[in-house]
This record gives sequence, C-alpha cells and structure tokens, in this order.
Amino acid sequence: MHRLTQLFHRLTLGAPWLVWVVLAALLGLALWQAQNFRLDASTDSLIIEGDEDLAYFREIAERYGTQDFLVVTYSPSGDAALFADATLQHLKQLRDALARLPFVDSVMSILDVPLIQSPPVTLREIQQEQRTLLDPDTDRALAKKEFRTSPLYENLVMNEEGTVTALLVNLKPDERANALLDRRQTLREKRDAEGQSLSDAERQELARVEAAYDQQKAENQAELQQRVAQVRSVLDQYRDEASIFLGGVPMMASDMIDFVRNDIATFGVGVALFILLLLAISFRRLRWVVVPSAICAAATLATIGYLGFMDWRVTIVSSNFISLLLILSLSLTIHLVVRYRELHAQHPDALQQDLLRGTVESKFLPSVFTVLTTVVSFASLAVSGIRPVIDFGLMMTVGVCFAFALTFVIFPTALVPLRPGTPAVDGRDMTASINRGLARFTERSPSVLVVGFLLIAVIAAVGISRLSVENRFIDYFHESTEIYQGMVVIDQELGGTTPLDVIIDAPQWFEEEQQALAEMDLPDLGGGGLTAESYWYNARNLRQVVDIHDYIDAQPETGKVLSMATTTRMIMLLNEGQWPGDFVLALLHRMVPEALKAVLFDPYMADDGNQIRFAVRVVDSDPDLRRDEFLQRVRSDLIEQFELEPDQVHLTGPMVLYNNVIQSLYQSQAQTLGVVFIAIGLMFLLLFRSLKMAVIGVAPTVLAALTVLGVMGWFAIPLDIMTITIAAITIGIGVHDTIHYSYRYRDEVLEKGYEGAAMRAHLSVGRAMFYTTLVVTLGFSILTLSNFVPTILFGLFTGVAMVFALLANMTLLPLLLQRMKPF
Repeated sequence: MHRLTQLFHRLTLGAPWLVWVVLAALLGLALWQAQNFRLDASTDSLIIEGDEDLAYFREIAERYGTQDFLVVTYSPSGDAALFADATLQHLKQLRDALARLPFVDSVMSILDVPLIQSPPVTLREIQQEQRTLLDPDTDRALAKKEFRTSPLYENLVMNEEGTVTALLVNLKPDERANALLDRRQTLREKRDAEGQSLSDAERQELARVEAAYDQQKAENQAELQQRVAQVRSVLDQYRDEASIFLGGVPMMASDMIDFVRNDIATFGVGVALFILLLLAISFRRLRWVVVPSAICAAATLATIGYLGFMDWRVTIVSSNFISLLLILSLSLTIHLVVRYRELHAQHPDALQQDLLRGTVESKFLPSVFTVLTTVVSFASLAVSGIRPVIDFGLMMTVGVCFAFALTFVIFPTALVPLRPGTPAVDGRDMTASINRGLARFTERSPSVLVVGFLLIAVIAAVGISRLSVENRFIDYFHESTEIYQGMVVIDQELGGTTPLDVIIDAPQWFEEEQQALAEMDLPDLGGGGLTAESYWYNARNLRQVVDIHDYIDAQPETGKVLSMATTTRMIMLLNEGQWPGDFVLALLHRMVPEALKAVLFDPYMADDGNQIRFAVRVVDSDPDLRRDEFLQRVRSDLIEQFELEPDQVHLTGPMVLYNNVIQSLYQSQAQTLGVVFIAIGLMFLLLFRSLKMAVIGVAPTVLAALTVLGVMGWFAIPLDIMTITIAAITIGIGVHDTIHYSYRYRDEVLEKGYEGAAMRAHLSVGRAMFYTTLVVTLGFSILTLSNFVPTILFGLFTGVAMVFALLANMTLLPLLLQRMKPF
C-alpha cells in the first residue's frame, strides 16, 4: 500500500502532465461514445424481471390480434352539434388526413363502424352490406341513439351526451420487431426452463437476437417520436373547430421520452448553475469554482460515455442520474477542498505538494468507505426486480466509481501547478456559527435530543405502517400535459383508459375429451359447425358468458366491457330480440362478412371457440381505484360465483403487469433497506474495527431514511418506481457525512481526548458536511421543475431527508459517540 501511495503521489504531484494526457485521451473517448447515449420509454422498461405474466400477455396479444394504436378524442367547438353536416365533414377530413399517414394501418370512427339499427336491418341484409353513418339512407337520429345504446358502441365511440367522439388510429405493426421478440422469448424460456439448456449455437443466436431487437427498438422509438409529431401536426390543422386530445400508449411513450430529455437537460444545467453559485459564495476563490466544476463535468462525461458504449439506456426513473452524479461528485470534492483549506490555515507556509499530499492522505480512506457504502446503496436497488430501478442503481454505481477516481486524480493534478496563496479565514462565517450552536446544544441538552429522536422514530414507524403502493397513473403527470387531459376525457367520457383482459378457458375435462376424440380419428360427418365442436360458442354456454360479462361490467372500477356477450346481444338485435339458437349461431359465424367478423368475433373468442376474452377498460382516474384488491376480487368471484376452475381464469394486460410492479414495491423496499443496513454496519466495522461503531454509524442515516418514509405515509403519498429509491439514496449519501464525521471525531479523540472532540469536529469536517448538504438539497430542488410528478416527489423528499440526515449527524451522532466511547 505504501508503494502504491508513493507511486500515486509521484504521478499526480510529480508528473501531472502525464496524468492529463491520459485523462484527455479517456475523456475524448468518452465524448465519442456519448453520441450513442440513448433514452428508453418503452413498456419493456416498466416491467418486473422474469414476470411470468408478461409471456402470457404477449401470447394473448398475438392470439387476438391487438396492435399499437393512438386515440384521438374529438369534441366540436362552441355550439356545433356532433351530427351536424359541417361537423361530420370536418371529422371526415380529419379521419382521411390521419389515414393518409404512411405508418397508419387504419382509422376507425363513428363514420366507419357498421350500423344495424339506423334503421334496423335483418341477418340477410347485413350479410350483403353494412350501413355506415354517412350513407344516404342512414337515419342520423337513429344512429345517434344506436351509438348511445348499442351493446357494442355505448361509451366506446361516443359519450352518452353525444358531444365527444373518438377516432382509433391503428398503427402498422413492425413485423421484424415482433419476430425478433418472439424468437428472443422462445430462447429465453428454453434457457430458463428447469432441466434444459441452450446449445452453443443457441446461446450465440440469443445474443444476436437480443442485440438486433434492442437496435430495432431504438430505431422504432426514434420513428415513434416522429410519427407522433406528424399526427400532432395533422391534428393542429383541425383544432380551430374542435377540442382535440391525443392519447394512447405510443403517444405516452413518446411524450415520456421528451420528459426524460427535458429533465436531463433541465436538471443538469440547473444543478451545474447551483454548483457554480454555491462554490463562488462559499469559497470565494476562482480555483475552488473551476476545479470542483471540472471534476463534476469529467465524472458526468465519463459516465455518459460508458452508458453510450454499453448501450445502457436512460428511462424516466434514471432521468435524474446526471443531477445526482453532479451532486455526489461535488460532495466528494468539497470534503477535499475544506480539508485543504484547513491544513493551509494550520500551516500557512507549507508547500503546495505537501498540502495536497496531506489532503489526499487524510481523506482517501474515509472517502473509499463512503463510496463503497454509496455503491452498495445503489447496487441494492437490484433486488427490486424492476428493470428501470435496477438500471438506475447500476448506472449510479458506475457513476460513483468514476466520480471517486476522477476526484482523487484531478484534484491534486489541477492544483499542484498553482501556489497556495493566502490561507482563508473561515472562523467567523455563518457555517461556523451554526455548527458551533449545534455542538453546544448537543452537549447541554442530551436528554432533549434523545427524547426528540425517539419521538420522531415512533411517529415515523406509525407513518410507515400507513404507506401504500396504490397510485393512479394519471397522477404522475401535471394537469397541463396532454397525457393528463386526454386520459381524463377518455376515462370520463369514453369508457376508461387502462386495458385489462379476462381470459376464460374451457374446463380441463372438455379439452381432454376433445383430445380423445381427435385421437380416435373419427370421420367428419359434417356436424353442427363451431357450435357443436366448441365449449363456449353455443346457445347454452353463451348464457354464462353473458352473466360473467354483466358481473364484470357491474364492478365500480370498470368502464367499457366487450366480449362475446356483446356479440350475442348484437345478434339478438338482428334476430328480433330472440336468444339465438345453435343453428343461428353456427350460420352467422359461417356467413358473416370478414369485416364484421373482425369486429364481433375475432377479438373475443379463439378460433376453436374454447377460450373467450373479456376486453375490459378500467377507469384509472377513479380516486377509489385499488388495483390489487380489484384484480383479486374479480378472480375469486369468477371462480366462486360461476363455478369455474382456478386454472380456467386468467387476468392479463397492462393493468396486471403494472399492478405486479407496484405490489412488488413493499417487498423491494424492505429488501433494499435490509441490504443497505447490513452493508453500512459492515463498512463501519471494517473501517473502525469496532462493533460499537457498526451500531452507532447506522443510526443517523437509517433514522433519516425511515423518517422520510414515515412522512410519505402520513401524507398518503404512495411508493412508486421513483420514490422507492429515496431511502437507499438517503442512506447512500447521508452516510458520507457519518463516515467523515466519525473519522475526524476519532482523530480528535486520539489526539486530544473526548473532551471538546465534538466541537472540534463540528468546526472542521462539519463545515464540509454543511456545504455538501446544501448542495444536495438545492440540487434536488431542481427536480421540482419536472413534468413527471414522481420525479418532483423524489427531489422534494430526498432533499428533506438530506437535511434531516445532517441534523442527525450533527447532534445524535456526536451524542452517541460521546456516551458509548467506541475509540
């Protein structure tokens, strides 16, 4: 270690030019790789690793032909009526303009859907042609009534008042991406299956497929933003006569990419300006502005270059990594600056090399342990199982390592050519006054401190017990954003936003029976068609389908529900209100035009009629929505009330996948904190070789983390994919101060004894702690400018936690050190 230390000093202090050449080359390479830096707002970035429901969701989506789509809500301006000639002509022009876009597969609107009651048509007539709203013989008054009352169209294409309608813009599928995704899934399932393994050729193929899919997804994401921009450009031409909002998952993904990009730029620039301002005010010398800023910039550039080289994409969760990395880099640097100034004040005639050597040697070991604890805190996020949270933790782990290395390389090499100058006099500034006051309060009122912190701990514990993970996706966005406004209109007027699929299979005995008949190879006698061969598509079992449909539709959380019950009721309208028999059902299924079959049958029943799908839209903006309770209730009720076997009932769709994510947050939070607590205790044990310090060192930052979680519980702010990281980050950053303070406190004790050690530590290292906390708090306050509400909450509560951690480290920590005397 001594030889390595001497080599380090010879390089940084004796040959700084060589270090700068190497650094320039490495940072130049990082700058080159930074052009590959990418953002990701796809649905793949918001799932749990290895979620079994994901594979089933993709299987169902492929079977029933779902595809990406945009939703355009249209409400005539002023007193214009939706069914007026001018309005319908305006709507037609909008539809046609959207349909002409090269990436649009089709556009469905009230102008395109088939009408069977305007006026009423027979089974024979509907087989020949389907009437639409703009046909000359269509009765618009009846059409308006049909849109309001039809089992298929009610609250789907038009609201009940007849003032808002929607256009469904189906996007052309990406066949290459879908093929790559299917192949990747097949290979991964084989790799993960028990008792199976991939051959060398399959492993190589999997690597190629994953790389190709990631590349294709990146290209699609760039194209998606252009496509959404083109759609908006079309919509802008029609907003003068109607109130128009754009919605749909592709639009939300595109806008979230813009949010991420804007957040990175806003936070990065904002934090950088805060850093410059704070350094200028605090240290009042150009070198203490330039050198720390250079270190922060280098650490950020190195991390961005590494992310670009690894094709590691930033999501909405990790969008604040630049501001966080700037804060952490500056925190490390400030401790060096304060220590250098302190040594300079003590030895005003010392040589620059000696001051830098003393600074680095006194701060290296505690900085190593602070970085290690920070790395462990961020790495612990990997246990969350949530892809964007895992990526955020690993990104910050890499960034912190870069920040540590560059801080201890750039700091001495940048300063060694400069003269020390005149020592700074810091004894009478505001920081010293505050720290001195905290030290005196700790010495004079230990009982008040103990009672106060115990009371805070109890209140925090109660608040944590009130924590929830139930949150509304709509609350993630400001009311001014189109995402929020569009979701409100669709939720309140057009049947809900969040898709949920309820899939019910035929019973196991029926499938076994069908398999046995197939193996007997009986001759085809031309039976009764699908009604004779399937379980669900017959007059008897469709009654149960209708009952299940009505049950789901009656739930307060659901909006529009579509299923074979909808189809059956549409058939009844064509059959003079009579329940259709097997003959009518078989005939209709065989004779109905393909265009109508694609609307009435294909989305809700498998080809063999042995699986049915209930397409449910959930009202996400409902303040009483409790996703997990709702999903569990629906599943259990279907099994109990309708006498279905558990393996017949499957719930899938985006709502299930998202619920899996948020329900994992409790366990993830507990696991994350557990890993961090143990790691910090071990760090203190290794650093100070004292079991007492392993207990003392954990207390302040753990209390700060639990307190901020308790505050969230008291204010009914739920955990989400952003706020779950607050506790780990609080501990990871807050423990910096704990280690630096404890290390300095020990030196003071060994040199002058316990008497007055707290005051001396407060007036030395306490100054750096005050500055770093100020940087962290002000830096995180920038996050309140985000359009993404979880980011705002993340910045707000992390800043509050940092202030509390500082107070705990300046009061509770010295009190424990004084009473337990670990040194």
